[in-house]
Amino acid sequence: MLAALTLLTPLGALAGLAVALPLAALAVALRRGAHVRATLGLRAPRSGTDLVALASLVGVFALVALAATQPALSHDERRRVRTDAQALFVLDISRSMSASVRYGAPTRLERATALAAKLRAGIPDVEAGVATLTDRVLPDLLPVADVGSFDATLERSVGIEEPPPQAVNVRATTFDAVTKIPASNVFAPEATRRVVVLLTDGETRPFDAAALGAAFAKTSLVVVGVRRDGEAVYVGAGKPEAGYRPDPSASASLGALAAATDGHAYGESDAGAVEARLRALLGKGPTEAVVGRARRETTLAPYVAVAALFPLALLARRRFA
Repeated sequence: MLAALTLLTPLGALAGLAVALPLAALAVALRRGAHVRATLGLRAPRSGTDLVALASLVGVFALVALAATQPALSHDERRRVRTDAQALFVLDISRSMSASVRYGAPTRLERATALAAKLRAGIPDVEAGVATLTDRVLPDLLPVADVGSFDATLERSVGIEEPPPQAVNVRATTFDAVTKIPASNVFAPEATRRVVVLLTDGETRPFDAAALGAAFAKTSLVVVGVRRDGEAVYVGAGKPEAGYRPDPSASASLGALAAATDGHAYGESDAGAVEARLRALLGKGPTEAVVGRARRETTLAPYVAVAALFPLALLARRRFA
């Protein structure tokens, strides 16, 4: 395990200016006072400057400024990562994925991203990436070992129609776009075990099942349907969008897609079965110890803030003694 000190908000050090400027002014004033006394032939006051009180004051502001930078210990844990297997999670981001069972409830896409994060956590020794689907498949993150990067990509980069589909169509999603994944450069050449996890509501334009089956001859496809009865797309003040109607043929489309690729269509409530299927498809293989790292951070800011109380207490004691 490797540990290093990092500052999560380094600009917080600007808080130190609160003490730096007054101290600079004090230094200038003391220098001028000494110059005036020398000119007039006067002696310096016997009491002089209370250096302990001054040091305590500086210590308080310095520790507060340090706490504002949020110092943290970063621990990099080396992981063993598969060298022969990779996974790609493809999320449907068409407008229908913004549907939910009621206004304010998690949308299909929100549930899909949460499920993708859970499934990815279940295969920590396999590099995994993220892609989005409308009428095209676009990679957001190529397969990597870092689970944190995967989760951050889901949180920050995956959104409804971000980017939008290439063509304007009543139904944006087409599973025909998925056929291009196996022949693309998404997977590393040495990854002989490749699994694509497609999370979609199944609302697609007609697609060529035979072409899909041929494209996935050497790549495994796991289909996860993310949809519930009675869902609607809500707009404005919680009103259902009049132009959207759930596609009654979506379940059949999911089944046809899975059958074309010799797979099985799962529901969003089948997380355990999907994870088991993933593990079975990925199997076991050689690993490397240097490729993957999982970073965790231990914040030190609360301890630094508490430490600032000690010079503050010393300053108060000298002031009221």
